[in-house]
Amino acid sequence: MAVNRDHVLRSAAALLTRKSTATMDEVARAAGISRATLHRHFAGRDALVRALESLGIAECEAALDTARLDEGPAGEAVRRLVRAIEPAAGLLAFLYTENQLFEGEEQNAGWTRIDDRVAALFRRGQAAGEFRIDLTPAWLTEALYGLLASGAWAVAEGRVAPKDFTHMIVELLLGGATRREEP
Repeated sequence: MAVNRDHVLRSAAALLTRKSTATMDEVARAAGISRATLHRHFAGRDALVRALESLGIAECEAALDTARLDEGPAGEAVRRLVRAIEPAAGLLAFLYTENQLFEGEEQNAGWTRIDDRVAALFRRGQAAGEFRIDLTPAWLTEALYGLLASGAWAVAEGRVAPKDFTHMIVELLLGGATRREEP
């Protein structure tokens, strides 16, 4: 029987977003395959996490494309981005905690591409006078990532209704980032 790699990755992502310490045995059970079959596809947890990283990057880049970051007001583009990335937020929250993905020479260039696109959105908003200029685009990008991860965890734990995910993240981020008229 052929193993559907995408199904295994998505099953692993679903489990690991709920239980980041899940064992490879638990991942195999969640995917409906044996531990040996899982091991044939992913030599260990690190290989699985790296494959999930590739999936997460692909999903982020697709969300960035869907959000049309260069169109309309930057604040609306942020809203579209959060809405587009919501289905992958749990996976991204898991990846956000995997420090080995963001350390050293082996960091995937995909993260830099994503950072650059998001930071460009915030720079565009600053240039248009929408966003505060005392908050760097890099900081606004990190704040967005932190809110996405926190929102995903809150939804997964039942503390926040899934339908409120986009609204709460966007309102909190833009509420702090929006440039106000001086009195």
